[in-house]
Amino acid sequence: MIHMVKLCVGVSSYEELESYRNERAHWWGADYGEDVHVHRTRMMPKRAGEMEGQSSIYWVIAGSIVCRQPILRLAKYTDAEGKDYCDIIMAPELIKTVPYPKRPFQGWRYLEPKDAPPDIAANDSDNSMEIAADLARLGLL
Repeated sequence: MIHMVKLCVGVSSYEELESYRNERAHWWGADYGEDVHVHRTRMMPKRAGEMEGQSSIYWVIAGSIVCRQPILRLAKYTDAEGKDYCDIIMAPELIKTVPYPKRPFQGWRYLEPKDAPPDIAANDSDNSMEIAADLARLGLL
């Protein structure tokens, strides 16, 4: 199994990403006929078989990995001009993670499970997330 990490461009907070969840599939003109979210990227991962149904996409917002979404499957998409893309079809829920600093990069990167930040429990407060983000920025987490 291998995860994916991707910059969430144009989004400044977890709450802003959460507010876009219901609109995301419509932005890409993708309708998979079920309650899923879709993100379109240019390249199909070479390790797609290790991802479908068992890994997550970890979202980088404002310089830190802050949440993840389970990847259900990857689908090839070809636009009207004949360009190929990869639709990342994800479960609709966002799962907060312990904030982990990540420098900017283009496209997406693989993320080994051992390097993935742990989830934040549902009963943790927003205050604990801020403290975790501060500790991560200081290199203490």
